[in-house]
Amino acid sequence: MVKAGKDSLYEDLKRQILTMELDPDADLDEAALCESYGLSRTPVRETFRRLAGEGYVEIRENRGTRVSPMSHATLRQFFLVAPMVYAAIGRLAVQNFRPKQLAELEETQARFRAATDARDPLAMVLENNRFHEIIGEMSGNAYLQPSLGRLLIDHARIGHTFFRPRDAGMERRLQLAADHHDSFIAAITARDEEAVVDLVFDHWELSRENMELFIAPQGLKADALVEAGGRSERTP
Repeated sequence: MVKAGKDSLYEDLKRQILTMELDPDADLDEAALCESYGLSRTPVRETFRRLAGEGYVEIRENRGTRVSPMSHATLRQFFLVAPMVYAAIGRLAVQNFRPKQLAELEETQARFRAATDARDPLAMVLENNRFHEIIGEMSGNAYLQPSLGRLLIDHARIGHTFFRPRDAGMERRLQLAADHHDSFIAAITARDEEAVVDLVFDHWELSRENMELFIAPQGLKADALVEAGGRSERTP
């Protein structure tokens, strides 16, 4: 691998975590990363601390660094808190955005739409994540932005985990997500807080559908499990 440096290490690890190239709970090999990126342990550890502060990794005393876990417990917290944070961020974005940020949002949406049309799951994850990061930056809120960043990590990982390009339902969700992004841009441009909040909750329904896939994978519905359990209890 070509020697790259600390900035590349940071960006590469973020991308690998968001796109599930690095699994949740995976250990990071400090020595191997030092060798691959031509770095000493100090800048690698500084990168780990930066990523830990943003929620991408966990640094454990005497046990090294691992990718942040993603369990049913963390997903439950995610789905409880995310809509509240997203709605608050949306309101503040309308109030505080700058023209340069809006232009970047539009450019990111163009890349997301292109990735959607090409059915490129890695690009979709990264561009969708960046789209919502920019809305967080528009909010200009030092308290909410870290929370948004942590939520977006699991949002990206959930979305990538359940991408099924041949699923008719997935096709609908992808097109709707891209349409929602266009509507977000229009509502923010018009400084329409209520429209943005309505969009947040419409957009949220797409994530809820993915949660159902996590709990009851395709072809295995929860009610079928209950019925099967009842039959097994009655079977001698």
